Amino acid sequence: MSTMSAREFNQDVSAAKRAAGEGPVVITDRGEPAFVLLSIDDYRRMGESGADLVDRLSMGDDLDVDFEPVEISLRVPEL
Repeated sequence: MSTMSAREFNQDVSAAKRAAGEGPVVITDRGEPAFVLLSIDDYRRMGESGADLVDRLSMGDDLDVDFEPVEISLRVPEL
């Protein structure tokens, strides 16, 4: 997945389109991800099941994660 700033996107839309042909392009605004540019094929592939795009991009609640306990020992430095 490639990334470009909003300024780069505005200056060279053709480069963004070429990059989107290779995979999703994250467009950042002030350093933070703001948009994703997809080819129409990628977009259609995401919607193949008929599910809503937002639902397909969201994480489900069915994650089963087990965390191992962590032991932290703190020592007071000697003066």
